[in-house]
Amino acid sequence: MEKRSMDQQRIILHLDMDSFYASVEMRENPEIKGKPVVIGADPKNGTGRGVVSTCSYEARAFGIRSAMPISQAFVLCPHAVFLPPQFPRYAKASAEVMAILKSHNLPFQQVSIDEAFLDVSTLKSYSEATDLAVRIKNDIRTQLGLTGSIGIAPTKVVAKIASDVNKPDGLTVVSPENLHSFLAPMPVRKIPGVGRKAEAELFEMGIRTIKDLAEYDIQVLIARFGRSAISLQTIISGIDDDIVEERDTVKSVSRETTFLKDTTDEQVIAATIDALVRDVCRNLSDESLRCRTVTIKVRYHGFVTKTKAKTLLHYTDDEKTVRSCSHSLMRDIFDGCPVRLLGIRLSTFEKRDARQMILKL
Repeated sequence: MEKRSMDQQRIILHLDMDSFYASVEMRENPEIKGKPVVIGADPKNGTGRGVVSTCSYEARAFGIRSAMPISQAFVLCPHAVFLPPQFPRYAKASAEVMAILKSHNLPFQQVSIDEAFLDVSTLKSYSEATDLAVRIKNDIRTQLGLTGSIGIAPTKVVAKIASDVNKPDGLTVVSPENLHSFLAPMPVRKIPGVGRKAEAELFEMGIRTIKDLAEYDIQVLIARFGRSAISLQTIISGIDDDIVEERDTVKSVSRETTFLKDTTDEQVIAATIDALVRDVCRNLSDESLRCRTVTIKVRYHGFVTKTKAKTLLHYTDDEKTVRSCSHSLMRDIFDGCPVRLLGIRLSTFEKRDARQMILKL
């Protein structure tokens, strides 16, 4: 695994909050702390048709996972605490977490409600970066009553992998000197975007670790997975110039989820789309935006991914309109094959008060 010298000068910090929605609920309701907590649809004693949004680590011990049918979660742990999502509550907690990160006046990039990067290269040493990470974790714990896990590495991808290694409440540092030894033995499943089906295909090719993948014949990988194999192999080799930068304006609002097992169940797919639409529309509301373009993303076997978009006649922030459009796009794109991942993206924005401002002129 070779890496460019310029990457040795970069120090990237990735924060990933621990079981964020469930942790916020446990903070608000101390009596449920330590119990298996499931955030999602009403299980209706095992007959509910929605899905799990997220769950606590205690619930995960029973095999419950995000995007699992809520009925299955109830069967696995009927005594769990099942709660409906409280998105305004989570958005407020997220803003408080991000404010702590921003207070250090370093290049910042929020990538989801509970994840963000900091470029801490100006600290010039991994020791100083580690000290900062400890302070950030302590501030989040003492000020907000929450915990997060942090990864520090020369690139964004490796920092993200590192933040997941010692969850919950972890801190993992990957310096340029130990990058190879850190990545090499890891199973390929640790790479963001590699799911169960892709993992199985890689296993068939004799690829079980990141080292195996980094050293594999790139032409064979391209033949099997397409051109994306090039960037994948490059990134896991420690070469990644993707910079940390905060967006000046929101260009898109998106949400996606990966199923524990590939599914063709149309009721599960429809319920998942509904949940994703609720989430992105709340984000739209938080940003005071209307959108015109709705895009659906479907990932099938391996890395096979399809997207389809529709541009509406008028800007909207109406959840019902976005939901109807999303289901229509899904009907167009769904080919009956097992679905691994679903995603919804909204784009082409105007500020919610833009038309009012025009009318006043």
